Amino acid sequence: MYNKEEFEKIKEKVLKYILYQKRSEQEVKNKFETLLAEDMLDDIIEYLKEAGYINDKNFIQKTVNNFIALKNLSIKEIQYKLLAKGIKKSDIEDYIYENKEELEEYEIKSASNIIYKKSNSMEIQEIKQYLMKKGYKKDNIDKALEE
Repeated sequence: MYNKEEFEKIKEKVLKYILYQKRSEQEVKNKFETLLAEDMLDDIIEYLKEAGYINDKNFIQKTVNNFIALKNLSIKEIQYKLLAKGIKKSDIEDYIYENKEELEEYEIKSASNIIYKKSNSMEIQEIKQYLMKKGYKKDNIDKALEE
């Protein structure tokens, strides 16, 4: 077991890590699992979840908003990036289902941006292949080409 002072000191360290940049629960576990006893880490994570510092559903929302603002990605690529951050597949699927329209629009816009950028150096068929490999849906690629 550990004492309260030790708990508070480590909690501050974990909190700084989270406040520097939003993290998923799994990212926090991965960062500190070799440094802390498992029971202390679990207790700290539980405390931070209850206090609202760790919330994977909010993390998904913030991360996707960043992707939308900064990158051209397919919905599939967003899924993979979230899975890589240790987010539960079911939470990701729920988010995509609940935000389907917005994400579809984003995917079409992303495909449009890529088509525009690549159209000088590649044939339309090559661009289509490229987008399909990146996980874009055929319907969304077609809609992007119509624009």
